Amino acid sequence: MTTEERTDTHGVRLSAGDVELTVAPDNGCRVASLRIDGTELLRQGPKFGSFPMVPWCGRVELGRFRNGGRSHQLPVNAPPHAIHGTGREVAWRTISVDTAAAAFAYDLADPWPYRGRVSQTFQLTPDSLTTTMSVETEGDSFPAQVGWHPWFLRNLPAEAGAAGAEAEISFQPEWQEERGENHLPTGRRIEPRPGPWDDCFGMSDGVDVTLTWPGRLELKVTSRSEWVVVYDEQAEAVCVEPQSGPPNGLNTLPRLVTPIDPLEMSMTWSWRRLA
Repeated sequence: MTTEERTDTHGVRLSAGDVELTVAPDNGCRVASLRIDGTELLRQGPKFGSFPMVPWCGRVELGRFRNGGRSHQLPVNAPPHAIHGTGREVAWRTISVDTAAAAFAYDLADPWPYRGRVSQTFQLTPDSLTTTMSVETEGDSFPAQVGWHPWFLRNLPAEAGAAGAEAEISFQPEWQEERGENHLPTGRRIEPRPGPWDDCFGMSDGVDVTLTWPGRLELKVTSRSEWVVVYDEQAEAVCVEPQSGPPNGLNTLPRLVTPIDPLEMSMTWSWRRLA
């Protein structure tokens, strides 16, 4: 199959065994679909799937951050804060496509105040997907974050010979970031509390979260990063969001991207069938 045959108006299609992945570079380079044995795992719709969070993750307080002596204002798209970066809102260039691998990129531009390049790669196998994202500067150093926001279906539909199943979440965080009334971390680390959650957790040995649809599928979300946001307050989906720093991290835990030190992070989804 040629690159043109793997790319259509719905996106770039990858496959490995009985697994099919669709990436939509024109819609923020999000994973629009992940089908395992014909079963869709991601909530459908132009705002869902699994989108990259770049050049920041979660909320930035009042949309403001500083870089040295310079103060910057980002668009407030989740009043009173800015949320989830700008990468999900732009078209990415397709760099390369193969049967089970693809690479994409875009150039940072307004409203982000610094020049740079963001790259994202996907590698699919019959039992895993590994995604890597990087941010490079083309001038001044600046703080940045990367991460992913997947919308996994809470309920898998019943199929012939298989009942419907509701997702169960299992993980063992070392701490939870206390969430203030402004929906941002207060800076205090507390003992993890029971859900439902829209909260950031810390796992110093790396993110390791398991979603299980009993009798159907087990899916693990892993990353060497220590930060993960879990959001399960909606009936339709469960979100497990590995990221390179906590929400509001541009202000509280800035990670500088410099000409000699780009920011890079990987995430893997791996699965096994339970039926």
